[in-house]
Amino acid sequence: MNILQKRTAFIVMAAFLLAFVFSIVSLSHYKGEEHLFSIQESHQLKKITSGISAPDNHSRDHRLPSVNGPTSPSNSGEHVTPFHNLSMDNGAGSQGANKDYETPLALYTVGFFIAAAFVYGLVKKKKWHHSIGHSRVILWSLLGTGLFIRIALIPWVGSHMDASLFKNWASVAANHFSNFYAKSGSDYPPFYIYILLIVGKVGSLPDFQQYFSLLIKIPPILADVVTSYLLYRLARKYLAPSFAYLLAMGYLFNPAILVNSTFWGQVDSFFTLLIVLAIVMITEKRIYASAVIFTAAVLMKPQAIIILPILLFELIRLKQLKHFFGIAFTAAFTAGVILLPFSAGKSPTWIIDLFSSTIGEYPYASVNAYNFFSLIGANYKDSSATLLFFSYHTWGLIFIVATTVFSWLIYIKGRSFKYAALAALIQISGVFTFSSSMHERYLFPAAALALLAYIYLKDKNLLYLSLGFSISIFMNTFFVLYGDSNMQNSTSYPFSMFATSMLNVLLVVYLVKVAWNLVQKSTVLKTA
Repeated sequence: MNILQKRTAFIVMAAFLLAFVFSIVSLSHYKGEEHLFSIQESHQLKKITSGISAPDNHSRDHRLPSVNGPTSPSNSGEHVTPFHNLSMDNGAGSQGANKDYETPLALYTVGFFIAAAFVYGLVKKKKWHHSIGHSRVILWSLLGTGLFIRIALIPWVGSHMDASLFKNWASVAANHFSNFYAKSGSDYPPFYIYILLIVGKVGSLPDFQQYFSLLIKIPPILADVVTSYLLYRLARKYLAPSFAYLLAMGYLFNPAILVNSTFWGQVDSFFTLLIVLAIVMITEKRIYASAVIFTAAVLMKPQAIIILPILLFELIRLKQLKHFFGIAFTAAFTAGVILLPFSAGKSPTWIIDLFSSTIGEYPYASVNAYNFFSLIGANYKDSSATLLFFSYHTWGLIFIVATTVFSWLIYIKGRSFKYAALAALIQISGVFTFSSSMHERYLFPAAALALLAYIYLKDKNLLYLSLGFSISIFMNTFFVLYGDSNMQNSTSYPFSMFATSMLNVLLVVYLVKVAWNLVQKSTVLKTA
């Protein structure tokens, strides 16, 4: 190690130790949180929420950690059952969100993006030191710091109602795994139920029972760390090691990532990890591994279908028929393995029925997604309503086709698997911004995919896009989680919706320009 590397290692090790001590102190003061829905209530909640259009924003679960720190559960014996917005993808709003940490999170976010702009300025002016080589001490200290800061925060920021539903599903999975759907009333696809099975088994152990609510957030938090590690490994392969650290840190400490897994307790981080892995497998020419991961992703969240065409693009690029049959068999076999434990006594098409039911629950132009339809005032408007000549739903389908055709054109003109991440970014951002029935968190993978595309294509505009998408992801998540009181689950039109929706539209237009310029440049170089 040189002197600079030793100093850097000392600083990050000190940060790691502080984060570790903070997590131990935080957990030692945590007394547990009792907020678990019964199976009967889960069934009832699903029926009630399927018809809700505008909930009472004042009905919230206040039995959460206060600003003074983690608290013990209520001793009143009262079972809190707020009947609002309990489907995992419905734009749940502030139901159960602990607003005590709304302002600190906002201040951290402002500080993070100012720091990111400052560091980028140093890199651009070539004042950033590139003599920091690869060091396992620095890498693992950084990753450990990100992990333990998240663990330390969990008891303080409390649990959103969605996390309570995950907790219920974890308990059912641990006790009735093969009969999960009949017992839980869940409409969630089956892959993540395997993760909840593990959480439920661990949470049922005597030593871990009081930490059950915290354990629910551990899988997405670990996914944050693993995704950061993957970005570092890939960046180190294609970029300078010091810049690889910056990209990994930029993702790990990104408030758009932090608010989703640690504050809300959602699992989009885990889903994003699968998407990143699937794209990386394509770039590593391991298309069968990519097919396995894509299948798991689709069976975790249906929106993985948005990015699935990238695998088809690569198959067409390879021009080998045997791969089409091989991938089809691999995907079918993987799906069979995942679905088999849940399939006893069910129709052969039960998973299709499940997906259809989930997708059809919210027939709106936008479901709190800050996108084009929200920009024109169509949040929570019926998707069958007419806009110009077609319904919102039809316009959404037209935009999906147009987005997929454009990403296909970029992939083919690029003539390289290195364009897989860029094409995936076009898919997820284009469909989110211009399609109907989008939820506020569907754009989440864009932050990682933009960084991944930068690593492979080394175009600074992709860094700008990653920063821009991070801002829009955070704003959409933050304002829905902490509740623009006049907006959530309604057709109201607050300024935050206008500003972020406009930002997303501009980002996609900019992305189209950047992608087209990249393939044009690539074509010129290859024909020169």
